[in-house]
Amino acid sequence: MEIRLPGLFLSFEGIDGAGKTTHIATLEAAFRAQGKTVLRTREPGGTPLAESLRELVLYQEMDALTEALLVFAARRDHVQQVILPALERGDVVLCDRFADATFAYQGAGRGFDWFTLQTLEHMVLHQRDIQLQPALTLWFDLPTEVAAQRLAGAREPDKFEAEQQEFFERVASGYARRASEAPERFARIDAALTPDAVWQQVEQAVREKGWLA
Repeated sequence: MEIRLPGLFLSFEGIDGAGKTTHIATLEAAFRAQGKTVLRTREPGGTPLAESLRELVLYQEMDALTEALLVFAARRDHVQQVILPALERGDVVLCDRFADATFAYQGAGRGFDWFTLQTLEHMVLHQRDIQLQPALTLWFDLPTEVAAQRLAGAREPDKFEAEQQEFFERVASGYARRASEAPERFARIDAALTPDAVWQQVEQAVREKGWLA
């Protein structure tokens, strides 16, 4: 029997430079305007332990398996301590990256085994008889050359932001593969458009689900 949580879980995915952050904030405001309690969080991160692991993943050199294990360890703590309790309370959870990012970055980007990542995903996200996944994943799809232009001259990059364009092309292909595996969960957002046009796509995707008036 499928068990449904009373809350609503949305994730936001895309390569670095795709422009997710602004639209997460706008969507948060839209939900709050409807009287919803909203938890805005991120991955890796979201708890003190997960934020510590985030620093290791972003700034320390390691192989793909080590990266994947650290990210999934952070995710396990994040889900248990923050996401699942919020969903059980009936809150709206907006998460900047979730499991799809691990498949895109460590799987496609680093070339790590997809099946092994699926095994780790099942272990970490199987919680209280629920295989936890977002109700909707907003995938901000952006050409890698546009992302590179947006990132140029930004703050000091972490090790992922400093990767070459070929890496991000592989990451983008990983997101496309995840979207093809779960098309009912993904909404592709053309992130190359103007900010207003991007927001219109985000708003439409959420309204079509009946979650915004």
